[in-house]
Amino acid sequence: MPRFRFTIEYDGRPFVGWQRQKQGQSVQGSIETAIAAVTGRSVAVIGAGRTDAGVHAAAMVAHADIETALSPSRIMAAINARLRPIPIAILGCEPVAADFHARFSCTSRSYRYRIVNRRAPLTTDLGLAWRINRPLDENMMQAAARQLVGCHDFTTFRSVHCQSASPVKTLDYLTVQRTGEAVVIDAKARSFLHHQVRSMVGCLSLVGLGKWTLEDMQAALDAVDRRALGLNAPPDGLTFIRAEFTPRAETNLSYQSAGC
Repeated sequence: MPRFRFTIEYDGRPFVGWQRQKQGQSVQGSIETAIAAVTGRSVAVIGAGRTDAGVHAAAMVAHADIETALSPSRIMAAINARLRPIPIAILGCEPVAADFHARFSCTSRSYRYRIVNRRAPLTTDLGLAWRINRPLDENMMQAAARQLVGCHDFTTFRSVHCQSASPVKTLDYLTVQRTGEAVVIDAKARSFLHHQVRSMVGCLSLVGLGKWTLEDMQAALDAVDRRALGLNAPPDGLTFIRAEFTPRAETNLSYQSAGC
């Protein structure tokens, strides 16, 4: 059966998260329902990540096995038509090798967290960023971020509901940059623990506000104890930015359209 890779954008606010659940609307479930409406068959859509409720995606990657005569462009258009007005858009659809797996073939995942650092309330960014109304020192936040880069036991920054087999992860980079009133935190790793990015951002904000020192951040990391966490940032400002794959996993198959 042909396997297709999808690139997906969504606003996470209406959803219980990526993963389908018994109650509430999920991103995964919404896409599966749309594909079933197009093809008349139930399919499983597997994502590169499992974003939480309220977390967004600019380019989530997923795959699904679909028996169809439609070309990739027609599949994408048809799914998008069934998704409206749900805030999910299929940005790309392409055939891939049968052994491509959006989750297990993924070699790195990147997230971006956006803080708006101003006194005025949010309007157009409401639900899409975290407002902090006291001045943040982004240079101190960057210094603290450097302490978290590398291979560590991130138990302190791990949700108690995390299902990962190990709390040890390698954080490839964690950067803090300011542009005007926007403070942007970028994180990249092969995989993340549940709530890891939000927990790291929450603690970085404490450093930026002067409530924590660099020593406090190091102590939290060294504690390997969730009770040492200073703050878990809200989901609003978090967006899944990118999934990367080995060149072989990215190799497309030639596709013969059956009349569409």
